[in-house]
Amino acid sequence: MEPLNMTFAGFRHNHILSLYKIAMTAPGIKVVGACEEDKATRENLEQSHGINFTHESITDLIHSECDIVAIGDYFERRGTIAITALECGRHIISDKPLCTKLSQLYQIADLAHERGLKIGCMLTMRDSAYCIMARQLINNEHRIGKIQAIQFGGQHPLNIDSRPAWYFEKNKHGGTITDIAVHMIDAIPWITGLEFKELQSARTWNAFVKKYPHFCDAAQLMVSLNNGCGVIGDVSYFAPNKAGYTMPYYWRTIFWGEYGLLEISANIKSANLLLHTDNKIQKIELPPSNPGGYLQSFLNDIADKPSATNLNTENILKTMQVTLRIQEAANNKKFNLGL
Repeated sequence: MEPLNMTFAGFRHNHILSLYKIAMTAPGIKVVGACEEDKATRENLEQSHGINFTHESITDLIHSECDIVAIGDYFERRGTIAITALECGRHIISDKPLCTKLSQLYQIADLAHERGLKIGCMLTMRDSAYCIMARQLINNEHRIGKIQAIQFGGQHPLNIDSRPAWYFEKNKHGGTITDIAVHMIDAIPWITGLEFKELQSARTWNAFVKKYPHFCDAAQLMVSLNNGCGVIGDVSYFAPNKAGYTMPYYWRTIFWGEYGLLEISANIKSANLLLHTDNKIQKIELPPSNPGGYLQSFLNDIADKPSATNLNTENILKTMQVTLRIQEAANNKKFNLGL
């Protein structure tokens, strides 16, 4: 079978570099083009990562001979790129978020369905050891029974001096809930087997980044699932800069069920299980992670094969819809909305 030709449209966030690296050696893919329109970003990546940029404009890149367009431009431009690529008959795979406006998402969904095209997204939590274990214990083995409360902390370090400058430019970021919470909005239904039903409240505000008063570095949300389970999350840019990605609180999540609780974290080497019958915590060894699983899921979706993580076009669109509705509610101070 001939490999699928993939091109890369934009490299404004470093996440896309991991997809580029995987795609360069992935069976079934041939990287045939790349474009970064920002001169400083392009020159830096040519020197630091040896990327061969083949096109001056993303529009020309999309119209070149390819099957897949991978999208890594700044957040608010991604929806436009996705729509253009789908209109040209290309499958798309994007860093998260896929887009920043509900109107764009609906157009993306319509184009994909009308033309039989597939959508991938770098929703990497399904590939992480701690989420794989949580799904096993909660959804497969039902070790803590019916879930009634979930708290997650997705606080990130801002690292303002090294973060891309476009983050702080108006009309380029799209919101901190859209930026960060999207990961857990995708992971929670996968882990629990439940769906998001209602938004009780969501708030974003400018807390510490006074230099850019329009940038809301703080974000919190309260939602409920279709069994009544309450979910409270904080995805603010409040984590200490130097240790933020390695601290034990990074993506720390606690699931509270009828039989006990389960705690996971990106940086804890075990899943911590405490049942009503326990007098001490059970530390459960994590399974191997599945790096790059989101890409294999995307290729399986194109081939109409099920993936191990069940990541596909339909649940990517659903995750983005829930995320953007919550972000929009926070922006407009709306409460108690259906999701």
